[in-house]
Amino acid sequence: MRDQRFTGHAAVECALLLRRHREPTGAVHMVRRAAERIAGAAPVIALLLIALLLAFTALPAAAQYYDPYGRYEGPRSSFGHGAPGGGRSGTVSFPAHYKPGTILISTGERRLYLMLGNGQATQYPIGVGRIGFTWSGVTRVSAKREWPSWTPPADMRRRRPDLPRHMAGGIDNPLGARALYLGSTLYRIHGSNEPETIGQAVSSGCFRMSNEDVIDLYNRVPVGATVIVQQ
Repeated sequence: MRDQRFTGHAAVECALLLRRHREPTGAVHMVRRAAERIAGAAPVIALLLIALLLAFTALPAAAQYYDPYGRYEGPRSSFGHGAPGGGRSGTVSFPAHYKPGTILISTGERRLYLMLGNGQATQYPIGVGRIGFTWSGVTRVSAKREWPSWTPPADMRRRRPDLPRHMAGGIDNPLGARALYLGSTLYRIHGSNEPETIGQAVSSGCFRMSNEDVIDLYNRVPVGATVIVQQ
């Protein structure tokens, strides 16, 4: 069962990478290498996996994500994807002086910036805490997890008694494909199975990203990286 779950997660990650990287030749070559690893270096099975992955990427985004618990109550902002700086991830000019590798989160802009140095940063659109659940401060990435499990805090379960006590990591998990844990708090930067909420203020204080973006960030940020959260 664990091997099957790993294979499923790896296949989804390949599809997410295809979505993020628009160059067909390079993307297919990359996915073929990953698929061969998944299939035990069996080329025929690998090619079948590629065909399935390409079909997966053609599905509408809404068909791939499922919110089994209706977790997030309260009004949603109309801010959406029209946030300052645009609605997509990419490299932007950022003249402020921060050490490369520093993460700056602007709650007001609903943007996360990964500092690159030389006046540049990679920006990612994010979802933020709803009214009453925003915060600010300086912390560090204390841990990183792939396909993390989710244990709703006691206060969340008091508000939502229908939530599970624990949920294993996977495609339906609200923490998505990756999680970066912030200091000793319960807050995380994590993926999401609700991509339509990116750019919205709906969480209980965590920062959510698309699964494609959080995998990219996860691969670029080490444990110990500084995280600055601004309102």
